[in-house]
Amino acid sequence: MDPIRNTAAAMPAQAPAAAPPPAGVEPDAVEAGAAAPPAAQAGWVVSRWRKLLVQSLGVGLCYAIVLVFFSVKLDNFFTTANVETILDGAALLGIVAVGQTYLIVGGGFDLSVGGVVPLGAVVFGSLLSRFGLVPAMLLTVAVGAGVGLVTGLIVTYGKINALITTLGMLSIAGGAAYIVANGQTNELTSPSAGFWGNAAPLGLQTGTWAFIILAVVGGLFLKFSVYGRSVYTIGGNREAAELAGLRVNAIAISGYVLSAACAAFGGAISASQLLASAPSIGTDTTLNSIAAVVLGGAALTGGVGGMSGTILGVLLLGTIADGLALLQVASFYQTVITGAVLLVAVGFSRARDVLALSSFVRRRI
Repeated sequence: MDPIRNTAAAMPAQAPAAAPPPAGVEPDAVEAGAAAPPAAQAGWVVSRWRKLLVQSLGVGLCYAIVLVFFSVKLDNFFTTANVETILDGAALLGIVAVGQTYLIVGGGFDLSVGGVVPLGAVVFGSLLSRFGLVPAMLLTVAVGAGVGLVTGLIVTYGKINALITTLGMLSIAGGAAYIVANGQTNELTSPSAGFWGNAAPLGLQTGTWAFIILAVVGGLFLKFSVYGRSVYTIGGNREAAELAGLRVNAIAISGYVLSAACAAFGGAISASQLLASAPSIGTDTTLNSIAAVVLGGAALTGGVGGMSGTILGVLLLGTIADGLALLQVASFYQTVITGAVLLVAVGFSRARDVLALSSFVRRRI
C-alpha cells in the first residue's frame, strides 16, 4: 500500500475558499454581517443610515433654511446680480478653504492663513508695478509656500503643537504684512492690476473662475490621486500610515505648504479685485475657512471630508454674509453669527464621530 496515497485519503477534505468581499465593502464588515444575528445586522444598518443622514443633511439642511429665510425677507435675493455677488464674494474664502481642506483631511489645521492672506495681498501689490502680473503672482504664491514650509517643518520635525505653531505664524505673517505695506492701504495703479476683478463668462469675475477651477482640480486630485489617498490615510491613522511606508512627514509638510500657498494666492486675487492692497485683507479667513471645511463634512480628527462639501460650506457662509449685508445687519453681528455657525459645525463633526464609533461597536457585536 502506498503510504503517501493512504495519508492523503485519510486527510479531511478542505473547505472551499471563501469568496472575496464585494468591491467597496470592508472585509471586517462582511465578516460581522455574516456572523451577526439578524437583529445585530439590522442595528448596524440603522446605525449606518443614521451616520449618512447626519453627514448628508447637516450642511444641506442649514443651507436650505438660510435660502428660505433670506428669500422671504428679501425680494431681490434670488436675482442674477445677487447670485453673482455671492459667488464673487466667496472666492477668497473658497480659495483659502481649498488648501485648508487638504490639511484638515490629513489631520492638521492652519490658523496662520489669516496672516498669510494679507501678506499675499501686500506682497502682490508691491511687486505688481515692477514685475508685471504673472511674475508678481508666482512670487506671491512662493512667499506663501515658504511660510507654509517653515510652519510644516516646525510642526513635524520641531514637534511643536500645531495650534501654537500656526498661531505664532499668524502673528508673524500678519505683522509682516503691516511692515511691507507700512501700515497703509496702497492703491494698485498698474494696467493689469484689476485682471482678477474683470468680468468673465456668466458674469462672474476672473478671480471667481480661478476659485472654481482650483476647487474642481483640487477635489479630483484629493479623491483620485495617490497623494490624495495618502492624505486620507494619514488623517485616519498616522501610525498605520507610517507602518505602511508612507512618507508621513513629507506629506504633512506639503499640506502646510499648500494651505499657505492658497492663502497667499487668495490674498493676491482679493487685492486685484479691490484694486488696493491692505494689511487688513482677509484677516477673518482663519475661522471662516475651518468652519467651511467642517461644515462640509470634514472631521477635525482627520481622515474624513471632501472638496464638494467644502464648496457647499463656503457657499453657506457666503450666502449668510450677503444676506445679512442686504438686511443691513451690522458687521459685528455677522461675526457673532459666524461663530455660532462654527459651533454648529463642530457639533455636527462630533455627532459624526459618535455615530461612527457606534457603528464600529455594532459591527463587532
